[in-house]
Amino acid sequence: MPSESRTIDPVSSWFVRLLSAVVVTLLSALLLTPTAAAKPDDCSYRPVPPPPVDSSEVPKPGEPSPTPLPVPDTPPGGERMAECGHVLPGGVERPKGKITAKAWLLADLDDGTVLAAKNPHGRQRPASLIKVLLALAVMDELGQDDVVTASAADASQECSCVGIVKGQQYTVDRLFTSLLLRSGNDVAHALGSALGGNDQALAKMNQLAAGLGAVDTRAATTSGLDGPGMTSSAYDLALIFRAALAQPRFVEAVGTHEMTFKRRERKRPVTIYNDNTLLHDYPGFLGGKTGFTNDARHTYLGAAERGGRRLAVVMLRAEQHPMRVTDQAKRLLNYGFRLSRQDVEPVGTLVEPTRDASLRPREDPTTRDAEPDDVALDDEPTQAAATEGPGGATREIVVLVLIAVALITLLVLHRKTRR
Repeated sequence: MPSESRTIDPVSSWFVRLLSAVVVTLLSALLLTPTAAAKPDDCSYRPVPPPPVDSSEVPKPGEPSPTPLPVPDTPPGGERMAECGHVLPGGVERPKGKITAKAWLLADLDDGTVLAAKNPHGRQRPASLIKVLLALAVMDELGQDDVVTASAADASQECSCVGIVKGQQYTVDRLFTSLLLRSGNDVAHALGSALGGNDQALAKMNQLAAGLGAVDTRAATTSGLDGPGMTSSAYDLALIFRAALAQPRFVEAVGTHEMTFKRRERKRPVTIYNDNTLLHDYPGFLGGKTGFTNDARHTYLGAAERGGRRLAVVMLRAEQHPMRVTDQAKRLLNYGFRLSRQDVEPVGTLVEPTRDASLRPREDPTTRDAEPDDVALDDEPTQAAATEGPGGATREIVVLVLIAVALITLLVLHRKTRR
């Protein structure tokens, strides 16, 4: 029986090869190329910070992992504060040079306007910047001449440390100033103990944050060491920093270049130097705070005055290369002062504190009843979803559709070429 002969149109054969090549290229691009949603700058990182790199945020045995704080439908500070990436006035270019911070903000401390920002409500870890919130609680609750006796737990905190000693007594004033100069985690723990213990100190700090309108902030440790649920944002830290700079006691402390500190009675005091180098080499610098943890990376707060304008800069999740974070802060401050001279349209405002709200403890979103204004939506991303990045499911659907189209096209061409 003679075999059936087939003739394939050369044009159809060429088309099949071309279509196959196009499909393979598209599939490779979709499956192997990281999406923009996976980058830390993306909005997927708005509800929660990026995943931790160590076990510092693992809850204690028997304690649940804190759920993300709700993301308000209306962002504090104006509509543009909900934007991701650079948030700049119309017609204004980005600051020149490499700014490594994943989130930053420039604000006028006097009128509360936000001049420019990047990911203003993107949630990151604050590291030692949270000590500014602790300082607010201390100024609210403790007198400068109050005496604190250091405990073994206070003295054994993970450093950076001032070097307080178990059983020694210190005035709140000396602890307060050294907290802001040296960023002592031991001092932060001692002041937390003086506020009634760690839990009560954190409750007070979070209560103050709520009263300031800092909806992205949850303190998990008094020192800024990473802990379960620790979160803040560039916008929130600008609110906290502005409130602190309204207190002369805080301004004096962060503007202090050095101080003597007696760790032990009958021992010679040591000299503690301010670790914020801009205090020494940036004209008009008023003071600020530095921070670092493995999970938070480098964080920074600073304020300066020039030409009758006081500006604050906040930087979160920054790196020391290719230039030091303090040098990046200088560039941002210079950029902010140029914008202020140009009288550009602000991109947002720092909300004013709500005195009544600050008197109420902040409720845990995992236990409170749902409220219409700030309840988290059912489809609000969890931490796992947020770190994966949106668009993963959509990308898979596109891949499947392309495969289906390619198979159908090849089947049709195959049938047409048989005869």
